Amino acid sequence: MKNILIIVSALIGIVCINAALAADEKLHDASHHKMSATDMRTSLNLSDEMKQHQLSNMREHVKAIKNIVDLMAENRFEEASEVAHAKLGLTPEMEAMCDMFDNKDFRKLGRSFHRSGDVLGDALQTRDVRASLQALNKTMQYCVDCHAAFRQ
Repeated sequence: MKNILIIVSALIGIVCINAALAADEKLHDASHHKMSATDMRTSLNLSDEMKQHQLSNMREHVKAIKNIVDLMAENRFEEASEVAHAKLGLTPEMEAMCDMFDNKDFRKLGRSFHRSGDVLGDALQTRDVRASLQALNKTMQYCVDCHAAFRQ
C-alpha cells in the first residue's frame, strides 16, 4: 500500500510539473511575441528556410568557440587554431554565405567576424594565452554586436 501511495504521489507530481512547464512555456511564447513587436533591431527579412540555415550556422559558431576554449584549457593550441580557421575563419564558403544577405551592414559585420576568426587562429598558433584570449574576446564581441543590431 505504501508503494502504491508513493507511485501515485510521484505521478501526481509529474502531472503538476508538466502542467507548470506548459503554462510557463505558454507565458514565455506570449511575452516573446509581445517583445518582438518592440524589437528595434534591423530585420534581415529571411525566409523560414534561410532562418533555419542561419540559426544552424550560428550554433556551429558557438560550438566552435566552446571547442576552442576546451582545447586551450588542454594546452592544445595548434588544434584550437585549426578549429578557429576552419569553423570561424573567412573561408570561401563563409564569404559566399555572407554575400547571400541583402543588408550591406550585416555582410560587413559577418566578414569582420570571420576575419577575426582567422586572427584568432593566428593568435592561437603563438601559444600566447593572453593574446589568444584577447583575440577570442574580439571574435565574441562581433557576435554580441551582431545580435544587438540584427534579428532574423
